[in-house]
Amino acid sequence: MNIKRWIARREPNWQRLDALLRQVEKKGLKSLKAAEIRELASLYRSVSADLARARTNQVGIMLVQDLQQLTSRSYSQIYQGSRRQEWQAVMEFSRWGFPAIVQETFGYTAVATAIFLLGALIAWWFSWQDPMFMSMVVPEELIVKVRDRHELWMGSILGREPVESSNIMINNISVSFKAVAGGITAGAFTVFLLALNGVLIGAVATLVGQNNLAYPFWAFVFPHGSLELPAIFLAGGAGLLIAKGMLFPGEYTRVEALKFYGYKAAQLVFGIVPMLILAGTIEGFYSPSLIVPNPLKYLAGIGLFTLLVIYCSRKKPTDSILDLGL
Repeated sequence: MNIKRWIARREPNWQRLDALLRQVEKKGLKSLKAAEIRELASLYRSVSADLARARTNQVGIMLVQDLQQLTSRSYSQIYQGSRRQEWQAVMEFSRWGFPAIVQETFGYTAVATAIFLLGALIAWWFSWQDPMFMSMVVPEELIVKVRDRHELWMGSILGREPVESSNIMINNISVSFKAVAGGITAGAFTVFLLALNGVLIGAVATLVGQNNLAYPFWAFVFPHGSLELPAIFLAGGAGLLIAKGMLFPGEYTRVEALKFYGYKAAQLVFGIVPMLILAGTIEGFYSPSLIVPNPLKYLAGIGLFTLLVIYCSRKKPTDSILDLGL
């Protein structure tokens, strides 16, 4: 191989790759056009082959080092740079995307919340009027523990916090996913799941209220419930979004409507999962703690819910306002 001729033929590619990398290193991968990104990837493969040939033919240590540095920079920008952009996209969604989709779909979440509360109200009413109703909804051992022993059941979590916390997370995520997936039943299963959970909480709340255990019970519920219940309502809203795509596609075809509303539901799910993980951690470690006074638990729940409302109310500044520096 004529080394000088080979270098003269290949050097323009190396220079072009170096120029593209300098632009990316200074302004980011987004500064390149689509054709330039494809060119960058192609040049990276080409220079990698040149590096292998240079090593084989012993063209000189300096040239091998230059080519090695060029390929390392290329790899860093093409692969690690894309990972950085993925993380940037995650951060952008966390800061602005999730609050925006919560606001956009608030009506569906409100309907899901109303279904849950209606179930709780019905259960509360019938549980006070007919003791037999409570025995149909609440497990017998729970009724005996609360009514006869005047004890709550949260003590079983103590000493097993990591295991119980994991189980709680898995259960809550499972319930939420079922509420979302219930949308494919035209929303019937979503509505059933929301109403059922409302009935359960309404019956249990009546049971502890009748036996003067409401204060410690709600002290347990408040810290994690401030995140867990809104997450379930958001999941119910996501299920209702999918149901709307099935039942009322409007100007879209049914397939297009399912894609459109399904994408919005998926965005809600991405935000719901971290909420449930945090709620499960709180429920496993903080809510049942005997060290934390009940007033602090109430304050923690109120504080978390307030922060959640503030977070979900955030609006991204418009570009025009940013450009003006206002």
